[in-house]
Amino acid sequence: MTRRLLSAAAFALVAAACGTTAPPAPAPPPPAPAPPPPAPSSPAPSPTPTPEVEHAPPGFVRLRDVDPSIVEEIRYATPHNFTGDPVPGYDEPMCVVTQPLAEALRAAQQRFTSQGYTLKVYDCYRPQRADGHFVAWAEDVDDQRMKDEFYPGLDKSRLFADGYIAERSGHSRGSSVDLTLVRLPVSPQRPYVPGEPLTSCTAPAGQRFPDNSIDMGTGYDCFDSRSHTDDPRVTGEAAANRNLLRDVLTSVGLKNYAYEWWHFNLPREPFPDRYFDFPVNSAAFR
Repeated sequence: MTRRLLSAAAFALVAAACGTTAPPAPAPPPPAPAPPPPAPSSPAPSPTPTPEVEHAPPGFVRLRDVDPSIVEEIRYATPHNFTGDPVPGYDEPMCVVTQPLAEALRAAQQRFTSQGYTLKVYDCYRPQRADGHFVAWAEDVDDQRMKDEFYPGLDKSRLFADGYIAERSGHSRGSSVDLTLVRLPVSPQRPYVPGEPLTSCTAPAGQRFPDNSIDMGTGYDCFDSRSHTDDPRVTGEAAANRNLLRDVLTSVGLKNYAYEWWHFNLPREPFPDRYFDFPVNSAAFR
């Protein structure tokens, strides 16, 4: 009887074990949050536009294309000028003028070379931006780096009142030129070294900056009344040289500016009422 009871109990335990439900499996972890949408891509940078070339208008030429024998020393393309820095607009040391002025200079050059001289130009066409730079420089009375050479006897604050600096110049019309004479064969001229000691433009020729020009009584761009073409203090050889320059240039149709022995204009200029601003460089003629 006992054996039967034990068997029944065992059977009951087995049956109970078989009917027991297994514990539930752990829940899977929640899905990871979706990544944020990608930021909109920035547009590719546009290529840098090529600067537009500022061309010289018809009627302007490079002097060297008309007469390459004329010496060119374009001072405003260098620091050897009254500002002490290369001047904006003078990208290359090159003389640009109107066609009729170039033809007049070629005619004058033929006459000078027959006498043992060559023309040397200091300034020709001048972009209007350069005159704007001169005005800004003149208003900065603290910048007097070049005073000892170019305006030794003049207070810088007088540059406007005395007519040495103006907002506009005939050079920007292309029919004005600053020049001198050099004896043939042309002697080499040492370059100006920025920061070198300066000597007054009114000093005797042997003491001034060693320009290879013949003696004209003062240096170029000298802000002094001795630069007036007929200043009575300029005598002898220097006065004769000024007269030679003026006489020949007058004979080919140019006119001297009485306050600067080096400055000449073409009276019948092709652009009497226009002031140009294209830069002085070769690209302007391509």
